[in-house]
Amino acid sequence: MSYFGKVAKGFRSLSARLLLLTVLFVMLAEILIFVPSIAFFRENYLVKKAEFAHLASLALLASPDLMVSKELKEELLFRVGARSIVFRSANSSMLMLSEDMPVSVDASYDLSQKSAFILIEDALVTLMNSENRIIRVTSPIENSPTSSLEMVIDESPLRVEMLEYSWNIFRLSLVISLLTAFLVYLSLHWLMVRPMGRLSASMIAFRRSPENVASGIVPSGRTDEIGAAERELEIMQTRLRFALKQKDHLAALGVAVTKISHDLRNILSTSHLVSDSLAKIDDPMVQKIVPRLVGSIDRAIELCNHTLRFGRAEEHSPRRERFLLLLLINEVKATVLQTDAEDIDWVNDFDDDFDVFADREHMYRILMNICRNSIEALSGQHGKIKISAVNTETETVIRVVDTGPGIPPRAREHLFEPFAGSVKTGGTGLGLSIARELVIAHGGEIEVEFTGETGTCFRILLPN
Repeated sequence: MSYFGKVAKGFRSLSARLLLLTVLFVMLAEILIFVPSIAFFRENYLVKKAEFAHLASLALLASPDLMVSKELKEELLFRVGARSIVFRSANSSMLMLSEDMPVSVDASYDLSQKSAFILIEDALVTLMNSENRIIRVTSPIENSPTSSLEMVIDESPLRVEMLEYSWNIFRLSLVISLLTAFLVYLSLHWLMVRPMGRLSASMIAFRRSPENVASGIVPSGRTDEIGAAERELEIMQTRLRFALKQKDHLAALGVAVTKISHDLRNILSTSHLVSDSLAKIDDPMVQKIVPRLVGSIDRAIELCNHTLRFGRAEEHSPRRERFLLLLLINEVKATVLQTDAEDIDWVNDFDDDFDVFADREHMYRILMNICRNSIEALSGQHGKIKISAVNTETETVIRVVDTGPGIPPRAREHLFEPFAGSVKTGGTGLGLSIARELVIAHGGEIEVEFTGETGTCFRILLPN
């Protein structure tokens, strides 16, 4: 990169912009201060002139018969810097001092008018006028409200004094602005720019190597907004790193499950043939068990087919239809309850003709995973599983309630995440993750409505 390119890049940095903006803002503030200050400087200059003119008049009044020599008169006018001085009272006016040749007056000003806007306007006119004007200045006399002093002076010396004052103000303002900008720059660089650069560097390093733990940011312990940003970035990086690991695990698991499903489907096909042979046996107990066995094998084969299609990214979207919820719940019950004598009270709290508009196979998998979790929560003890369902104007609400001991807080934080939300020791947590994925595919929601020592309630919301 060339030298000019580096300079241009430096001016595009946050530090350079802060420095430049600070200088500009301080200079702008100084300009706003300068305008009234130059106006008051002009007023003070004229007031001082009027005071000198008054002293000269008093010196003249002290002389016998107001007679002074021409040399003294010229000296007084020179010291005052005036061309003529007139003393005015309520009923008379007196020419105290004057040059031999009268001059033409270009402008008149009355110092008794103290309006800030008038003073600023007069000062700006004086600064912008490069030609020497002859001005008449009328000033009230202190302790004599009915008297005033009028003097005629050249404006050029006033303008020179104002320009010098302006230049001094400019130099002082520039020094102040640069010093202030430097101090503000150091403060902002220490408080903001360096921490922001640290945040940016951490994000760049994390983007390049998210698996590397060393690329994560270590919070500095600050309690302000930047400290909060550091802590949130650390949490985000940790969760993203965990999610990436889970994705890798899922990818490896997907390959393994696809292979297993392929072989398992062949094994189940053989079992299906055996079950068909069992169905021909004329035994009441066999006839009672075989339909359940055949249904379970069919579902297992279909699940293997779905898994294989999912491994090829061909998982179908929900095929929604209306079906009776009771028949589906009975199938789920027959699948998750190992025996009819199992010590669990199963309660269906909905009408027998209650129907649901959803993908029937997806709903079977959703409810089977939730109900299986409820049965595992009861751990073979006496308990109750209650399934209720209601329809609203916009959605169907299904609740699965058990009387188990509740979900531990640690499992509750990642309940619907694969490999992270398992309640059972050694579990994968895939059941609730699959259920959530299928519910979301319907455009619905699934959540834990409540959990505690008295039991747990899962609520499923499906759009109508």
